Amino acid sequence: MKNWIFLCVAIVSEVIATSALKQSDGFTKLAPSIVVVVGYGIAFYLLALTLRTIPMGVSYAIWSGLGVALITLVGWLQYDQKLDAAAIIGIAMIISGVIVMNVFSKTLGH
Repeated sequence: MKNWIFLCVAIVSEVIATSALKQSDGFTKLAPSIVVVVGYGIAFYLLALTLRTIPMGVSYAIWSGLGVALITLVGWLQYDQKLDAAAIIGIAMIISGVIVMNVFSKTLGH
């Protein structure tokens, strides 16, 4: 169970770091740049811990799928970035894939 918590915190850390990456303006602003480095450091460390028990492909699929969905939400809410229907459908398909893996895959060892 703690490995799933590690994965969730890793995803949130990555989303925070990616959001700060935009704010860092190409690493020209110090505070957001520090958030980027620390956020990605935490994210990759926790992902590495997750890989001890959750298969790499599954971990990365969940990491990337939920990360894409969450950072898209941040872009929409924080930066007023608009999405068209195709983008929304694509993101919904990514989230659906993560759900299918979690509910039906025997690889996860539920």
